This record gives sequence, C-alpha cells and structure tokens, in this order.
Amino acid sequence: MSNPAFVPRPPAGRVRWIICGLLFLACVLSYVDRLVLSVLKPTLQHDYGWSESGYGNVVFWFQAAYGIGFLFFGRLVDRIGAKLGYVLAMGVWTVAHMAHALVTSTFGFAIVRLPLALGESGTYPAALAAIAEWFPKRERALSIGIFNAGANVGAVVTPLLVPAITLALNWQSAFLITGLFNIVWIAAWITLYRRPRQHPRISQAEVDYIESEPFVDQGRAPYSKVLSTRQAWAYMAGRFLIDPIWWTFLFWLPDFFSKRYGVDLKGFGPPLVAIYLLADVGSIFGGWLSSKMLALGISANRARKTAMFVCALMVVPVVFAQWAPSIWIAVVLLGMACAGHQGFSSNHFALPADAFPRFAQGTVVGLGGFAGALGGMLMAKYAGYILDTFGSFTPIFIVAGCAYLVALLVVHLINPRYESVTKLTAEN
Repeated sequence: MSNPAFVPRPPAGRVRWIICGLLFLACVLSYVDRLVLSVLKPTLQHDYGWSESGYGNVVFWFQAAYGIGFLFFGRLVDRIGAKLGYVLAMGVWTVAHMAHALVTSTFGFAIVRLPLALGESGTYPAALAAIAEWFPKRERALSIGIFNAGANVGAVVTPLLVPAITLALNWQSAFLITGLFNIVWIAAWITLYRRPRQHPRISQAEVDYIESEPFVDQGRAPYSKVLSTRQAWAYMAGRFLIDPIWWTFLFWLPDFFSKRYGVDLKGFGPPLVAIYLLADVGSIFGGWLSSKMLALGISANRARKTAMFVCALMVVPVVFAQWAPSIWIAVVLLGMACAGHQGFSSNHFALPADAFPRFAQGTVVGLGGFAGALGGMLMAKYAGYILDTFGSFTPIFIVAGCAYLVALLVVHLINPRYESVTKLTAEN
C-alpha cells in the first residue's frame, strides 16, 4: 500500500502514456465520425435541397441524444468501468455511423444520428474514468489535454479524408470506410486495457506513482447528493456555456467557408486543418499551463482559473471573423478561438477529478455533458434561425467571443475557492 503523504518522482515506466495514447486515438475516431456530415453538408444541401433550419434540426436532435446519453453513460461507467464502457459506447456509435449511408433527407439523418450521439456520449465519461485510474492529480490536466487533442486531430483528418473518399467513390463510402477504423480500435482496447495493478507490463514504481494520490473506487453517488454541491453546478454551468460554441464550430465551419469565401469540397482541407492544428496546440497548452503552475506550488483554484482566463481571452477576437477581408485572416481568428476553447475545456474537464471522489466522477461528468448538450440544442436552433433569416455568421460569432469570459465568471461565482467535496457518500 502506498503512503499518501509520500509523492514519488515520475517513474521510468510509461504504460500510463500508452493508455493515454489509446484514449487519444478514440477521441480522434469519435470526432471523425461526428464531423463527416458537417464536411459533406454543403454538398448534401445542394444535392437534396436541405434548409438551414433542417440542418439545425439534425444538430438539435444529435445534441438531445448526446445529453441523454451522457447521463446514462456517466452512471454506467461508474458501475462497469472504463474498459467495458468504452467497448459499448464505440460499438453503438459505429453501427449508427455506418447507417448514415442509407439516408438522404435531414429527417433521415436526424434519426440515424440519435444512436450515434448516444454511443459517442460515452467517450468522455469512459476516458475520464480511465484517466482517474491511470494518472495522479498532478498529471490529469495534461493527460486530459493530450487525449482531448484527439478532437482536433479528428477535425484535421476529416476534411482531408472525407473529400478524397467522396470524390474517388461516393459520399456513402465516406461513412462506411471511416466506420471500419473503429472496429480496429475496439480490438486494440480489449487487448491492451487493464487497471494499473492488473496490467502485465507495468512496473511497481509506476503503480506507486499512480496511487500516490489515492481515491475511493466503490459505489456510486446519487444525483440528489451530487446536485446539492456547488462544484457540480459550477461544472454544469461551464459546460452549458462553452460546449455550444465548440459544437457550432464543428458543425458549421465548412458551411461558413462555403458561404463566405466560396470554398468547395476540394478546398475545405487547408483552412480546417490549420484551424484544428491551432486548436491542438491550445488543448495541450491549456493543460500544460495549469499543470506547470501546480508543480510550482500554486493552488488548484488559481492555476485552473488563470489558465482558463488566458484561454478565454484567446476566443474574443472571433467576433470579427465574418468581416475578415481574406480567408486566412478568418482562419487565424477561428483557430485562436478553437485553441482557446480546447485549453479552457482541458482545465474545466479536470474539475470532476479534482473536486469529487472517484465514485461520483462519472455522475458529475454525465451531468456536465447533459448541460452542455442542452446549451448545444439551443445554439443549434439559434444558428439555424440566424442563417435562414440573416444569412450572416456575425451574431453567432459575437456569442462565441463572449461565452468563455462569461463561463469563467459564472464558474468562479458558484465555486470561488475551487474546494473539494468532502461530505459525499456512495451508495451501492
């Protein structure tokens, strides 16, 4: 049994980073699968006569199912663990993703995206549960930043891969071929994932390092008790305010470039790749910044919130993106905004692991995902209405530019001291 008062130096073993690498790849695949439709949206809208509000409804129902799934998977992962939770999640979303090839209308896509969203909602609860098992507190924000960067890599890969498949074959093949990658990952996850003490390749030194900050891993937390804490409401409020902005970037940026600068399917790659590479840097930077401050002895309250403030400022200039005189100036503004989002979320996602005992973390993450999806549903309706009515992204970008500073203020007002929850008991 490790002594919780003793903090060992990082060991030579690196099995925990292999696990982080698998989580990174899963996040890549998750974002590839959810973004295929956004890259194809201008093409499908032209071929099948979609309206902006119709596409907004597709996004709306995706968000609705995603939020419900977060509640389900958050508690399920608390019961069955990260390994089985991820297998179930990716299995469901893979079948649904490949079923996209069978439909053409916005109604049809809304139907098949329901199980896609339900499955993909298990990504973060399962990944954060695995991070809590495999990383001590001082490395969590960095490891979250690394696996969360998979979202940006997926966003980079998709506009390169999907047009190539579509132009060489057809748009249906884009869904079928990308779905096959998931099957390979599931096989690797089943083969390689174990809890630290059960892993055949881990050293005792690395186990001691991981367990240097012990946590309770038994039972589950009732919703009523979790919702009685200010920490849960701070997390939910932050997710409600920032998640809709990220979803808007994911689902509408190809459409923005198509409408504002006349970019077609062949041209989406370079601007979107540049934006999400910047987002990748922001994700790792945000996690590194707070981890560095924690290593210097700065409190978690100050470290997390300082990092989030820096990242929030990076998003503000996006309000001018619609007026950018060239596509590459718009790319810089949007890339800074996506980098700011990812750095902000890397720190905000650390709150459940920082503040709650292990048995409650899945529930808290689920509630946060539900709140974020609810905000995303409202934003989808708003975006569809704005684009159908005014044909301009400016009102959308103004909301995006303000959202992160507002989110940080709200989080600080609800949880000013970033305290840990100490009076929470599990039930079996």
